[in-house]
Amino acid sequence: MLPYGVGKLLNPMTNSHKNHRADYAVVGSGIAGLRAAIELSAAGSVLVLAKSNLSDSATAWAQGGIAVALSDEDEIGLHEQDTINAGDGLCRPEAVALVVEEGPKYITQLIEWGTEFDRAGTKLSFTREAAHSRSRILHAHGDSTGREISRALLARAHTIPHLHLRAHAFTTELIVERSRVAGLRFIDETDGSEHELRAEAVLLATGGLGQIYRETTNPEVATGDGMAIAYEAGAVLSDMEFMQFHPTALAVKGAPRFLLSEALRGEGGVLRNIGLERFMKRYHEAQELAPRDIVARAIVSEMYRTQSAHVYLDMTGKTEEFLKKRFPRIYETCAGYGLDLATDMAPVCPAAHYMMGGVKTDLSGRTSLPGLYAAGETAATGVHGANRLASNSLLEGLVFGARAGQAMIEDAPVGKRSGAALPGSPAPLPENSSAPQKEPPKAASKSSAVCALLTKIRDVMWQEVGILRSAKELTDAIKQLQTLELPKSEKPGRAGHELRNLHALALLIARSGLAREESRGSHYRSDFPYRNDEDFGKHSAAQKSKDLRFEA
Repeated sequence: MLPYGVGKLLNPMTNSHKNHRADYAVVGSGIAGLRAAIELSAAGSVLVLAKSNLSDSATAWAQGGIAVALSDEDEIGLHEQDTINAGDGLCRPEAVALVVEEGPKYITQLIEWGTEFDRAGTKLSFTREAAHSRSRILHAHGDSTGREISRALLARAHTIPHLHLRAHAFTTELIVERSRVAGLRFIDETDGSEHELRAEAVLLATGGLGQIYRETTNPEVATGDGMAIAYEAGAVLSDMEFMQFHPTALAVKGAPRFLLSEALRGEGGVLRNIGLERFMKRYHEAQELAPRDIVARAIVSEMYRTQSAHVYLDMTGKTEEFLKKRFPRIYETCAGYGLDLATDMAPVCPAAHYMMGGVKTDLSGRTSLPGLYAAGETAATGVHGANRLASNSLLEGLVFGARAGQAMIEDAPVGKRSGAALPGSPAPLPENSSAPQKEPPKAASKSSAVCALLTKIRDVMWQEVGILRSAKELTDAIKQLQTLELPKSEKPGRAGHELRNLHALALLIARSGLAREESRGSHYRSDFPYRNDEDFGKHSAAQKSKDLRFEA
C-alpha cells in the first residue's frame, strides 16, 4: 500500500476518475476551514475545497481585527461579559466562555505560526471597538487583519504533505447514506466536470450569505452554500432571523459597499447627519461606540428623518499621517473614490454584514446530522446570540475550527493509516499543496434570467426583511419569494446552484423573522418593538419539511 500522496494513482494530472476519497473533507478555505484542516492533518488525509481562489474568503476581507483578552489591562471575564451583553439575551453562556477562554491559546499559536500582528515596540498593540469595555482588538497592517491570518494559515497548510487544497471546486450537495453524511459532490470549475468525494467526516466552513441582500459588505462568494446544502440534507439551522447590518459601508454612487471598519469609530470617528449634526447622543449613551444594531438603526432613522440616502462618518479630527498608517487599505480605497479621509467626510449607510445564525452545532462543531460538522460563520454556535460583538467572528472561527477538527478525529477515527489511501478505494484527486493553483476558464456570464432573479431576491430582502421589519413586510417577502420560478436545469452550474441556495435561505430568514414576534439584537420588529424573554428567550430551529420551532 502506498502512502497517501505518493504514486501514479494519486497524481491529480493522471487520475481520470471522478470518484475520490479522503479521510476528512473540509469545504471552505477561510480561518475556520484552514484551522480545522491543519488540526485534522495530524490524523489522516484532508482535502480542502474552495469554490474560488484559496485566499478568496470573508476572512481575507476582515479589516477590524480579532478580539482576545491578552493585554495587561484586560480579563477573560470582561470579554465574556461584553460578548453576552452585545448578544442581547440570546448567547449560549457555555459557548461564550469557551471561545474567550481558549482564544488566547489559539492566538498565541497563530503568532508562533508566523502571523504578524501590529506591535507598539515589542508588545502587541490593542485597539478598542464598539461595546468592548477594554482595548482588546489585535490588528495586522492596520486594517488587513484577516488577510494576514489567512496568509499565515495557508502558508502553514502548504507545508503539510497530506493536506491538499483544491481551488475552483464548487460543492453542490452532501451525500447522506443511512442517515449519515458520507461525502459530497462538487463541480470542478476548471473544466465543468462533476466529482464525488467520500470521507469519514465533512466540515462546512463556507462563510456567510451576505449576497442575499442588495446592500452588502460581503464578497461575491458569500452565497450561503454550506447552510443551504446542510438544510437540504436535513440538518437543523438556527437563529436565521439574526442578520447583522454593519452601520458604516461606503455610500458612493457606483461603488461597492466597501466596509469602513468599526475601528474608525474606535479611534474617534463621529457620525453626522446630512445637516452635519452629530446625532448618536439621541440614541444611546455610548454614542458612536454603541452596539452595531443600535448604531445601524440610528443611522436609518436619521436617513428617514432627513430624507437622505446616507449620513457622514467624520474622521477629519485625525491627521493624514495617522490615517494612512492605521487604516492604509481604507484610506487608499476611499482615495480611489475621490475622498480624502483626513479632510473629507465619508458618506456611509448600513449594509448586510454577518449572519449570527447558521447550521446549529454543539460546542465541538457537531451538527444534527452524524458525520457533518460546521464552523465559522456557517455555524450557529450560540456565541454571538442576537448581535455579534465586533471582532469576535475571527476568534470564533479560529477556536471552533480547531475544536471541530478535534471532534471529527474523535468521532471518526481512521485507525493507524496516518493518511494512507484506503486499499481498493478510489483515490483523492487533490490539488496538491505545493502545486500552483489552476485557473478556471473565464466564467461564462450569468444568464439574464439568473441575474434578474438574483436582483429580485436581493431587492425583496433589502426592502422587506432588512433593518426594520414588520409582519406585513415579512409576509409580503415570503409571498414574493414563493412566486419566483427558478430556472430548471438537469445540470445547473455554479450560478444556478448559488441562486437556489440564496432563494432557499431568503425564505428561511423571512419565515424565522415572522415567527419571532419581538425585537432583539439585530432583529427589529416595528410591530413588536420590545424584547419578550418569556416567549422568545430561546433559539429558532428550522429543518426541512418540519415546522419552525423555538428551543432553549
